[in-house]
Amino acid sequence: MPPVALTPPYSRRSSEPDADLAATALKKKLANPAATLSTTNVAVQELDASKLTFSFTTSPRAVPDEATACSGLETICSDHMICCTWKAATGWENPELKPYGPLSLMPTASVLHYATECFEGLKVYRGYDGKLRLFRPDCNANRMLMSSLRCSLPGFEPKELEKLIIALMSVDGPKWLPRDRPGSYLYLRPAVIGTQSQLGVQAPREALLFITASFMPQMDTPVGGMRLHTNPEDMIRAWVGGFGYAKLGANYGPSLLATAEARQRGYGQILWLYGPQNECTEAGASNFFIVWRTKESEGGRLQLITAPLDDKLILDGVTRRSLLTLARERLADEIEVVERRYTIDEVIEAHEEGRIVESFAAGTAVRILDPLPFLSSLFALLFFALPSLSFSL
Repeated sequence: MPPVALTPPYSRRSSEPDADLAATALKKKLANPAATLSTTNVAVQELDASKLTFSFTTSPRAVPDEATACSGLETICSDHMICCTWKAATGWENPELKPYGPLSLMPTASVLHYATECFEGLKVYRGYDGKLRLFRPDCNANRMLMSSLRCSLPGFEPKELEKLIIALMSVDGPKWLPRDRPGSYLYLRPAVIGTQSQLGVQAPREALLFITASFMPQMDTPVGGMRLHTNPEDMIRAWVGGFGYAKLGANYGPSLLATAEARQRGYGQILWLYGPQNECTEAGASNFFIVWRTKESEGGRLQLITAPLDDKLILDGVTRRSLLTLARERLADEIEVVERRYTIDEVIEAHEEGRIVESFAAGTAVRILDPLPFLSSLFALLFFALPSLSFSL
């Protein structure tokens, strides 16, 4: 093996800007996503939803009821999906809406060996007013851009991704979310994967964007609430300097072993702790919140507390962001919103002193059920007080 030369700055504690390789690179890419489309100086095509082509299924399926759709081992998707390929030399090809079906990948595809993939999750609802409604899809599209760039996949204009999602729902939404099922929803899954069929640790020069719509089981709170097991000492889910803030599959797969063991012990999920002080971060794959009162010596104030985003340890959840925004805007006189690091020892102390009011997890797949009276209006306002996208179909 040839000798290795260390070029300063090489210290893990260096304060030089060049030491922050990933953060600096991501910042540059987010500032100009179009510049990440090609590895050459040749102009390439950007993602353009206006060039979407349509190829409709000749074998449409009947829409099952929710119970039937969620009873098997396979996720039931709608009739169509959207796909769009990317190559470093030419950019994004024209997106295509086509029948839902298998993807074709070579065994040496980058995604299968180096986890070059990211995804998003959002829902489309059939409202009681008859409209289909997407909740803050702009937030999901912007986060997916960040996640894609974080794992060296191509950039794109988030608005174009939003348009493609709407196009898919314009075709499948009326059938799969019929007007006689108000309150029902489909789960939308956009994803980008590296498809270059060449082994070697490198940024893929080929990729695929695809969007599917499927049924998703309702994840209701079990009777008595969710029991959480703190994470085992032999693993953590995310860490500062890692990629817990991006929506990558690599954040999920490695945690499943410990989660399965926790469930065998009678717990529903893991409360992930971090660092020598055992800071509370996330519950399972969801953002975690506690409502408590401060100590009498600190005024006995009611607080909604959750982990912060400044250290890029946890995911900037769209539901999380929405809850905090509404609490600050609508409940400022009743509850103080606090984003800070807090430890499991603080939680145990608050529990022993009777200061915990409630705790809950929030995410796209999980509904927040049976909140306390002072929070019920907050959750009811999620669709009406924050920007959402509705359309009549």
